Parts: sequence; C-alpha cells; structure tokens
Amino acid sequence: MTGVPASAARRGAVPKPKAASTVRPVSLWNIANILTMVRLLLVPAFVLLMVAEDGHDPAWRSFAWAAFTVAMITDLFDGELARRYDLVTDFGKIADPIADKAIMGAALICLSALSDLPWWVTGVILFRELGITLLRFWVIRHGVIPASRGGKLKTLAQGVAVGMYVLALTGPLATARWWAMAVAVVLTVVTGLDYVRQAVVLRRAGLAAEKATPTSKAAPTSSGTTSRTPSSASSAPAASGRDGGRDGERDGDGEGDNAGPAGNTGNSGSAENAGNKRKAGGEGS
Repeated sequence: MTGVPASAARRGAVPKPKAASTVRPVSLWNIANILTMVRLLLVPAFVLLMVAEDGHDPAWRSFAWAAFTVAMITDLFDGELARRYDLVTDFGKIADPIADKAIMGAALICLSALSDLPWWVTGVILFRELGITLLRFWVIRHGVIPASRGGKLKTLAQGVAVGMYVLALTGPLATARWWAMAVAVVLTVVTGLDYVRQAVVLRRAGLAAEKATPTSKAAPTSSGTTSRTPSSASSAPAASGRDGGRDGERDGDGEGDNAGPAGNTGNSGSAENAGNKRKAGGEGS
C-alpha cells in the first residue's frame, strides 16, 4: 500500500500538494493611497482658496495655485508607486480617478464661475472626461484600453493651462495661457475621439470572439451519465478516456469531461477501468 491512487500510478504521475499562498495583504494605509487621500482633501481647500477675497486676490490665487500644483504632482506618483511596489487596492482603483476628475473639475468650474474661463471650455473638458469614464464601463468586460501617449500629453497640457489660469497673470503671460488652453482643448477632443474609436473596436472584437466560441452540449457516456463536449469536436472519434483528457489539456478548455466513452476502447471490460479513465481525463484539465 503506497497511498497513491491507482489511476495516478498507472499514469506515472503522483499529484503534489499545492503550496500555501504567499501573497501578502496590502495595507489600506500605503503611500499610494495616502497620496490619493491628500489629493482628495486638497479639493475643498483649493476651492476655498480660489473664492477667497472675491476670487481675484493675487495672493490667495497663488495659494490656490500651490494647492492645485501639489494635487497634480501627487497624481503623477500615486499610480506609479502602486504598480511598482504592488500596492494596488480596491480603494485606490476607485478613489484615484475620482480624485483626478475632482481637482480638475473644481478648478475649471471655479475659473468659469469667476469669469476667467469660458464655460464652453469647461463643458468640453468635463464632457470628455465623464464620457470616457462611461466608455470604460461599456467595454470593461471585453478588455482594458491602455493609456496612450496622447492621453498623458493631454493631462499634462490641461494641468499646465489650468495652472496658468489659476494664477493672476497679466501681459504676455496672460496671452500665453490662452494658447496653452487652446492646445489642451484640442488634445482633449482628439484623444477623446481616439478613445471612442478604440472602445468601439475593442467591443466589436469582444463580441466577435464570443460568437466564435463553440457552444457546449451534453453527450452520454458509457456509464449513463452526461458530459459536456465541444460541438466542434463531436465528430472526432475518441480512442480512450486518457486520450480525451490529453486533448482537453492541449485545448486548454479546463474541462476533462470531454473524454470519449471508455467502453469503446476494447482494452477493458470492467466499469471500474472506464471510471478510472474518465477520472484521469478530468484530472488533466
């Protein structure tokens, strides 16, 4: 008595116990999440600084610019730190995009409310950001659209342009900020349209892949039970339950029940051998 199952001994392989998981839990209070929380807390502070003294005092606007700049800098580091040091958490996945849009949206709305920035500019940028968020949910089951250079350049251009508008600039710098905002708006529209294109392509590819996936149907086995077999492989003869299990391994379908009827092999006349062969096919998937 070796304690090894007969089916495993015949195959020449002994199943090994699974190693214990060594994944360490990620604390909620890691540096990436702390930076995200700081950015969220800076949003109301920024708004208060923007509207202080009727919103046109150069000193208060400078403080508001400092808060906005710190928030944008944390946006550059929190995601990178989370990925590099494996600090990704569910809180970070939700809070990070909210913090990004909150600080930018607050700045744009404050500037338009103070008549420093046309409302249509604020509307275009916010419509694009909210629309992209909805598109992510629309295609999330088909895949994720990776960040592009255009998107990163758009974020940088928006940050620089809005930062220049937050400051009480005059003269040539006031003219320069107008051109900076024009570049930011163009990049916002162009990258938004490109994101829509990628989302449509990704969704079509996902739907096509789903339609191309063969459906499964039930097929009777020699013991009277049913097993699910791909319809595309129903016409192929199964030499034995062991061969069917290996086919399941090569196809990667995760189901070892697509082994053929063991009773057709002619090598065994007992129900025990047939059951062992079906079991061997199931263990290979």
